[in-house]
Amino acid sequence: MINFTRGLAALAAVVGMALPAAAQEKTSISITRQPGILYLASHVMETQKLIEKEADALGVKGVTVEWRTFSGGGAQTDALLAGNVDIVNTGTGNLLLLWDRTKGKVKGIITSSAQPVIMVSNDPRIKSLDDITAQDKIAVPTVGVSTQAILLQIAAAAKYGDDQVKKFDANTVQLGHPDAVAAIANPNHEVKNHFSAPPFQYIELKQKGVHRVTDSREIIGGALTQATFFTTTKFADENPTLVKAVREATKKAIASIKADPKAALESYKKVSGDKTSIDDLMSILNEPGFIDDYRTDPQGTMKFATHLHKIGTLKTMPAAWTDYYLPESADLNGN
Repeated sequence: MINFTRGLAALAAVVGMALPAAAQEKTSISITRQPGILYLASHVMETQKLIEKEADALGVKGVTVEWRTFSGGGAQTDALLAGNVDIVNTGTGNLLLLWDRTKGKVKGIITSSAQPVIMVSNDPRIKSLDDITAQDKIAVPTVGVSTQAILLQIAAAAKYGDDQVKKFDANTVQLGHPDAVAAIANPNHEVKNHFSAPPFQYIELKQKGVHRVTDSREIIGGALTQATFFTTTKFADENPTLVKAVREATKKAIASIKADPKAALESYKKVSGDKTSIDDLMSILNEPGFIDDYRTDPQGTMKFATHLHKIGTLKTMPAAWTDYYLPESADLNGN
């Protein structure tokens, strides 16, 4: 009887430990993003509380999500590594760098946009990258590691040879997109070039004397993922339901954008405080293929990885895009 009682106690202890384990996922999480409608899916997710609803349906009740906006990807990734946030939503370059730096302990969850980013200038002398001199400054969100900074490296290597891959690095200066827009609007500002992002690039292109210099599609030869949700493998392992909730919420947010883009933009304006009119924002979404590029499958990421490995930024060359995405993301049609 004593052994049986002890056996029941042991079983109760095991069950007692096992039952709460399924409910030990976090119920308060923080997610970052950058300014702009590249991150429109996140604004829809926030206003419609899609992650909270998906988590609830999957059995994790009472989830709250704090959304935080950072001016650049570098600050976001620093916050992730420091444990100050749980998930970030930023560019492909930042994902690759953290995956490599942590030896695979940071991985992607799902993507939400692949719109082109455009480099603009208010200097009539600068028609192409060939016109950039040592004195010309180019605003990018984060020097060296942002999508825009890496695109400049890829363009330099293609134009001038691999030994010139960092030709434009000294020209880049770090400015958040809103600040860079203000610089481009001021003809006396020392920064006259901005490798931008939606909606800022289209706002800038409406200004007198501002023109396109190049863009991501021209440089990389196709679509390039701009916004990726990624996290640590530790968070993913400990919170599989929340990771699934983020995936499902992203899919629903993108479907919502395509079904009712005006409502999605109202969510964006409500959250971001952007003063751009709905009509002007709708004109951006009506750019050819723009809405279609809100998509969940990684695009052009291996081209980025190949470049970063070639110049030594990535120590490890991934065999496939699935190396730096979570196993449960392998069903995405990525490249």
